Amino acid sequence: MAAVLRGSRNLWGRSLKHVDFTLVSSRSMASKTQVGFIGLGNMGKPMAKNLLKHGYPVIATDVFPESCKELQELGAQIVDNPAEVADQADRVVTMLPSNPSLSRLLTGYVPNGSLKVKKGSLLIDSSTIDPAVSKEMAVAAEKMGAVFMDAPVSGGVGAASSGKLTFMVGGVEEEFTAAQELLTCMGANVVYCGAGLFHTRLLPCTKRAQPAVMT
Repeated sequence: MAAVLRGSRNLWGRSLKHVDFTLVSSRSMASKTQVGFIGLGNMGKPMAKNLLKHGYPVIATDVFPESCKELQELGAQIVDNPAEVADQADRVVTMLPSNPSLSRLLTGYVPNGSLKVKKGSLLIDSSTIDPAVSKEMAVAAEKMGAVFMDAPVSGGVGAASSGKLTFMVGGVEEEFTAAQELLTCMGANVVYCGAGLFHTRLLPCTKRAQPAVMT
């Protein structure tokens, strides 16, 4: 535990004073406990389906109830809003289509409940968003005592369906293993790009991942 604490790096160069590292370290050998998934669109639905295929219980939600039906038939638990997802899962994946979608989720200006993750939770975001919104999400997660991992994807719907996405991950190094455990269920390549990237330094990282993407 002491080594984890000494080696931890804050997303913005400050100490992660709000994060419960007892829960963080316990995820280094995370079992197949329930995973939250927010956003079941063209990309999110097949990604969540692949988590189910790998034996992870999934609790999910989407603003469009019809998007949830197939996943529910496959065994996922469907709830009404993001708040319920975050309340029942300490690992949450978000896959939303735009900046406003994620911003409204964080600020609470959504009709179906804002995202209030539990202290010590791991929040992985693969949404299509700008760097500024990614940073906003990281700050919001830190204030809630959670750990944020930025995990944008390379690959389209076909790659999402076949589980062959490439994830370029930025965030706390000690959390990468826990994030990788889930991301490898949804992608063929998971590349750790360092702390505090948040979509702003992904060109070098993309070049590192490119040979794997091209195969």
